Order: sequence, then C-alpha cells, then structure tokens
Amino acid sequence: MENRNNSRPNRAGRGSERRRSRDDDSAQFAENLLEGRNALTEALAGGRTIDKVFVAEGDTDRALARLAAMAKQAGAVVVPTDRRKLDQMSATGAHQGVIAVVAAHSYATIDDIFEKAAESGEPPLIVICDELSDPHNLGAIMRTAECAGAHGVIIPKRRSVGLTAVVGKASAGAIEYMPVARVANITAAIKELKLRGVWVYGTAAKADSQLYQTDLTGPAAIVIGSEGDGMSRLVADSCDFKLSIPMKGRISSLNASAAAAILLYEARRQRG
Repeated sequence: MENRNNSRPNRAGRGSERRRSRDDDSAQFAENLLEGRNALTEALAGGRTIDKVFVAEGDTDRALARLAAMAKQAGAVVVPTDRRKLDQMSATGAHQGVIAVVAAHSYATIDDIFEKAAESGEPPLIVICDELSDPHNLGAIMRTAECAGAHGVIIPKRRSVGLTAVVGKASAGAIEYMPVARVANITAAIKELKLRGVWVYGTAAKADSQLYQTDLTGPAAIVIGSEGDGMSRLVADSCDFKLSIPMKGRISSLNASAAAAILLYEARRQRG
C-alpha cells in the first residue's frame, strides 16, 4: 500500500442521499433524562456531559435561552421541541420547558484515539459510525471494537444516537474502555484522519474491492453506514476505498453491527 501522505486513490461518488432521522428519539433516553432548569444548571456546573437539550419551541423566556446557550457552549445539541412533546417526555410533569439527556459516559477526542493507538504500538484502527440511530447497534459495535483491539469510535453530534444508558448496557462494559469521539461533521473528521495518515474504508454492496482482498494492516478507519440507508453521499465520496463483504444468501445486506464485526476481525486477523 502506498504511503497515506504521498498518494490518495481516486474516489467515486457512490453514496446516496438518505432520509434524515428525526431528533424525536427521546424514548431511547428514559434512564438519562434531567428535567427542569435547576437540574440542568447544576449538571452543567458540575461538568456532566450533556448529549442533547430539548427546549420548548417558541419560548421567549430569556433565562431559558441563556441556559440553552450554556448547554450548547458545553457541547450539547440543542433541539427546539414542541411543548406537547416535552409533556409526553416528562416523567415529573414539571419540566419548565427544558429536558436534557445526560451522556452515560464522557466523550473522548480524536487525539485520545491516536494516543491509545500509540500506547498499543499498533497503527490506528478506528470505527466511524455514520448516523446510526439504534443504540443497540452502537453498543454492539463498541463491544466488538473493544474485543477486536480497535482504538476508538467516532460518531456525529446530530442525527445519531449518543452514549445513552441503553448504549452502555448494549456495550457490555466496553463504554468504560472504548474512546468515543463525538464530532460536529463526519466528513471533516475523515479529512483530519487522512491528514494524520489514516486510510478510510467505506462499506458498500457494490464496491471497488472485496474485504478479503484488501490490506487493513496500516492505519485504517472503517465507516459503517446507517441502518436503513448506508453511508451518506458526502461520507461515501470521502472514503479512499469501498469494500464489500462477500454475500451468498438471498438477503443482500447485514446488520450494521454484524458488518462492523466482520470488518474489525478481518483487520485483527491481518494484524496478527
């Protein structure tokens, strides 16, 4: 394989535009909800990692606006939400126009992932999840990544499940050991990885090459697309290679976490 920094293969745009999942995914967060202004204020003051903040849409309350701005500055995604929906989400009936989702674990950075790779003495092996919405899939991918010796997972801030309690449970404890970086833009993160010497491999049914004929021993990032639509067009266009997993049955695709497991363990096999 050529040096990452000296050459880059041609990339064909084979991704497709997909339907965007709604931010209305509060059912996943039942164990992580903070209701009310004081609860959110104290959580921010205490340095807790906030995934999302659902704020009453159209509310002109300045104190609420300031609280939302503080949450956004702390890295949370602020989602304007119909007050009737907040009422449905609320377990206390006293949400005061704001419900926050607390992450089950702190997020890492891309630098943290590279540091873990350096400590292992191996080339980086990273999983990029492109807008996964199922917490069980993300948790399963984190579990497999930890078992296969990957060095980190990257997820987007928006249109993606975060580190909820359900994800933590599905990871079977891997959430404590597997760095997960949450980024504002996946394509920008891919660009950063390339500048740092990493080759990016996307998964697609119609791909440039098959998995078992591809060298994954160097610095590698494996992109796993969303459950329904696969990789977005921009992410697909950013990949250096498209890989396909050999399929012999009548069903033409695998579950996202199953596909990630196959790719990760092929990389592990090649790396010895």
